[in-house]
Amino acid sequence: LAVGIILVAINPYKQLPIYGDAIIHAYSGQNMGDMDPHIFAVAEEAYKQMARNNRNQSIIVSGESGAGKTVSARYTMRYFATVSKSSSNAHVEDKVLASNPITEAVGNAKTTRNDNSSRFGKYTEISFDRNYRIIGANMRTYLLEKSRVVFQSEDERNYHIFYQLCASAMQPEFKHLKLGRSQENNLLLT
Repeated sequence: LAVGIILVAINPYKQLPIYGDAIIHAYSGQNMGDMDPHIFAVAEEAYKQMARNNRNQSIIVSGESGAGKTVSARYTMRYFATVSKSSSNAHVEDKVLASNPITEAVGNAKTTRNDNSSRFGKYTEISFDRNYRIIGANMRTYLLEKSRVVFQSEDERNYHIFYQLCASAMQPEFKHLKLGRSQENNLLLT
């Protein structure tokens, strides 16, 4: 097992002008180390290695809650879509991340550190054709914190979907679930 490039990025909690198309084009085709450290440099190296060696590549995005993992993954996908000149798939990151509200409802919860904390991991696989253009993507989730379903620490909550279902209890399609207020249903779970 070989470990390649490691990039430490810090979430500035504001938009910076370092992720636009001009920056993507500046990193495209460059060698690692010729440009400043950047998520686009990591993406370019993975893309070049995939094309040069015809082998799968992996980029691991890791960090604390609120560190910007989802945003970094989005920038990486946009980089691949742009440099591969994927016409109809140019917004693959939008298509993949369109599932985020559903994924987050089922896998995110309020914690003492973050109101929308992911309690799961995501594995996103991007597929390329023989010309190294994006042809699709698949997202899988793993490591769901199952204990949160029946127990929450003080000042924390169950998964968002629990409260969303309880709020929809009076809708005709949910009546058969016999849901009540979230406080009542939460007591039944413990």
